[in-house]
Amino acid sequence: MAGGRDVQHAKAVQPFVASPEPIARRSHVPRAWRHTRVLTGEGMGAPIDMAISATLDELDFSILRQLNADARKSYRNIAKEVQASISTVSTRIRKLEAEGIIRGYAPMIDETKLGYDVLAVVGVTITKGKLLDVQRRIAKDDRVSHVYDVTGEWDSIVVVRLRNTRELDSFIKRLGAMEHVENTYTQVVLNVVKEEVRVLV
Repeated sequence: MAGGRDVQHAKAVQPFVASPEPIARRSHVPRAWRHTRVLTGEGMGAPIDMAISATLDELDFSILRQLNADARKSYRNIAKEVQASISTVSTRIRKLEAEGIIRGYAPMIDETKLGYDVLAVVGVTITKGKLLDVQRRIAKDDRVSHVYDVTGEWDSIVVVRLRNTRELDSFIKRLGAMEHVENTYTQVVLNVVKEEVRVLV
């Protein structure tokens, strides 16, 4: 990965950058499954104010690109790359954080090296009028990385990372037994061709 400096079990530290497609705790989900509302254990992600992008200039975008490559990069090195002063870079980053464009920083961890070998995508049909209640309950499971509202056959898509098929079996049975869950459909990911957590800027 460009700009990454390896640490044990981590590829690089990346910023959480707010976008029209907000990211949840982990962004291991193909683009086709993304939606404009993401739920985490704390509740529904706030909608992004599209007017914010109008306040960003090319320097802001250049700084975001540098942080996307390696969020551990020093202000000095960023300033050198974007041809601005260190104080300017510092001020801009604080502004991006204050406005919620940069939502936080976290290491990109290879979950398979921690024993989480099963990645599953679960479609869920939910009783009418109970969608958000059920989604919030599902999102409280720390192993669930994404809960989406979607169009089409299913009311919600859940992405979950588990250690083995035994855990998957238990998760699906508990999910299916949850009040107001009418039906589920599970797909197990065989191979990951691409997982991109960085926001395109």
